[in-house]
Amino acid sequence: MANRTPVRNASSAVLQVRDLHVYYGQSHALQGVDLTLEAGVHAVVGRNGMGKTTLCNTIMGLQPARRGSIRFLGEELIGQPPYKIASKGIGYTPQGRRLWPSLTVDEHLRLSDTGGGAWTIERIYDTFPRLAERQRNGGAQLSGGEQQMLAISRALLQDPRLLVLDEPTEGLAPVIVDQVEELLVRLTEESDVAILLIEQNISVATSIAKDVAIMVNGKISRVMPAAQLANDRALQERLLGVGRHSHEDVDLPAWEPTAEVPQIDPETQEPAEDLAKPPSPSLVYVPPTRWSAARWSEGSEAAPADMPASKPPERVRPFDTKPEPLFKEPLTPLESLVGNDVYVVGTFDTKGAELSYIRDCIAAQGLRVRTVDLSTSGKPSSADVPPHLVAPYHKGGSSAVFDSDRGTAVRAMADAFENWIARQRGIGGIISAAGSGGTALATPAMRRLPIGLPKVMISTVASGEVGQYVGPSDIMMMYSVTDVQGLNKISRQVLANGANAMVGMVKRAAADKITRDKIPAKPGLGLTMFGVTTTAIQQVTAQLDDLYDCQVFHATGVGGRSMEKLADSGLLSAVMDLTTTEICDMMCGGVFAATEDRFGAIIRTRIPYVGSLGAMDMVNFGARNTVPEKYKDRVFVEHNPQVTLMRTTASENAKMGDWIASRLNEMTGPVRFLIPEGGVSALDAPGKAFHDPAADKALFDALTARFQEGGNRRLIRVSHHINDPAFARAAIEALEEINPMKRNTRYAAV
Repeated sequence: MANRTPVRNASSAVLQVRDLHVYYGQSHALQGVDLTLEAGVHAVVGRNGMGKTTLCNTIMGLQPARRGSIRFLGEELIGQPPYKIASKGIGYTPQGRRLWPSLTVDEHLRLSDTGGGAWTIERIYDTFPRLAERQRNGGAQLSGGEQQMLAISRALLQDPRLLVLDEPTEGLAPVIVDQVEELLVRLTEESDVAILLIEQNISVATSIAKDVAIMVNGKISRVMPAAQLANDRALQERLLGVGRHSHEDVDLPAWEPTAEVPQIDPETQEPAEDLAKPPSPSLVYVPPTRWSAARWSEGSEAAPADMPASKPPERVRPFDTKPEPLFKEPLTPLESLVGNDVYVVGTFDTKGAELSYIRDCIAAQGLRVRTVDLSTSGKPSSADVPPHLVAPYHKGGSSAVFDSDRGTAVRAMADAFENWIARQRGIGGIISAAGSGGTALATPAMRRLPIGLPKVMISTVASGEVGQYVGPSDIMMMYSVTDVQGLNKISRQVLANGANAMVGMVKRAAADKITRDKIPAKPGLGLTMFGVTTTAIQQVTAQLDDLYDCQVFHATGVGGRSMEKLADSGLLSAVMDLTTTEICDMMCGGVFAATEDRFGAIIRTRIPYVGSLGAMDMVNFGARNTVPEKYKDRVFVEHNPQVTLMRTTASENAKMGDWIASRLNEMTGPVRFLIPEGGVSALDAPGKAFHDPAADKALFDALTARFQEGGNRRLIRVSHHINDPAFARAAIEALEEINPMKRNTRYAAV
């Protein structure tokens, strides 16, 4: 065994693992693991299937050991039940977090609180203010980062001396990964908790830990300083067995390049000019795992001694199919909706059987199917579109995707697939099946596709908070019930149901298109509404319904994004954005927040735009006890037990008016923006709780001061309240001015 950590003193080590052997039936999962954790953070890294989770489960007594020793502060743990091991001061955060969806944050913590320890619920809330804000939310209502905070907090409440964390950043967005990383660093600095960190994200592991153990085929093959591993890319590839691309000339008589693989210019996002020159062969070294009949020798890339001389180490082309055609122009809504090809996408290296089953179910009903592999492992692929034909669509090229760091590789492949899907033609629908990582990998591309195109994601995370995956799109999330790992009685039925739903949607869309083509469609008009501006929108739609297909969006953050996605997709001819309240939540930390791209679709598409300041007098929070402490002295209205409204102030309104004007100034299409001087919501009328003329004036004045009038852009002051009939007439007249439509008799009577 290479470079074992020396044993200094049994009593000084928090955790000592010696010669640990674990079996699953006849399979030898852990083969003599040796590991010592003195203090601080010790990371264990390695590819999937190397035995990292088995090591965690064995430490916690969840998996029996055949032989060996596990000592915690000098006491032997082998043979003790899990509850006794946990009671000795070992906290465990398993892979996947395993929270109860129906229990609130506070209920999770109270169930875990042992009482009398250094870690209390109050200290948890001080350490994790976000959990304090969300303490009344259920486990299924939390984001991935919040769930990880709660899982770690649950373990800390047992006052552990050792914290075992299994893949704490798995499936999290990059910004949340950074937060978890900062949290772990803070824990080690502010307490005496030692951490055994199991992690595939090398950048996280090396930035937190002092030493890193490399696990290969059920053994700790090497322990080394984290800084050394972090700074040596070649060493990462050699020790961790990650796919490595070679540009050296190699004799491969069975294969010659047949076509070019596209490379993207990072500046223009278009193909590089020198595509006529075939690329050098790209080889991937795929080390067998401990489950293979012939393993490589430990710590070396050489072939096993008993391998026949005529058989070199496994060197294979990762994908043996013809490359796709080069770039096409981005899809248009019309072209994308007339297609009938169903795309089955996912990681075929780990979900091949399940994805192939979906493919077969769809093909059996007469639809054409294309399979797309998004794997980053470098393994050979049987998909119609293998990974090496998707990867070049990343702005950094294939090398940015096939990276030794798993987290980086997955994020890069998601970006590449999003670029790739936008340049396809004839897509009738897209379907995938995955766990949390695969769901995060496929759904960004699904969101890129137009509203109305069938999208199905069968996922293990579909029973929880899915907003981060669905966003403003119309993705149908379907809970997999069992894990997407193997075919069984349950999984076959669920996967078949998803496939059949896709078939039904695609076939029905084709039939409906024939009918739609015979009936002239009214142009789409997007409108934004909140409860306190309902009267305004009802008056407007009553007068415009015979001219437009009025599509009203609830201004709850995702509602505004959905409307703008339709505008980006070319499915709206004009927008009447009378309710811009999502900006209040964005700037003040409310729950219905817009993004910084609010109004972006109008800027990009230049479609006719009529806007106003509906409900700009309020910020939305959950139940009253979820409102941040800094706002305790503000004016509130409890809309219902789950929604609390807070009045905006003059200073906040001034900032928001300035921001809105700056975005309006970027619009080059026809713009009319109305200021309702009589009030911006039902609660802002005279005598109502939020009536505050000074705060409204600050909003109006800031907007007016920054707004740049032009021939195509006008600011209109209306002396009425936003819900008055006169304001509705002014909004309709503004729309008619910039997007004239032929009136019928009923409309002309308005």
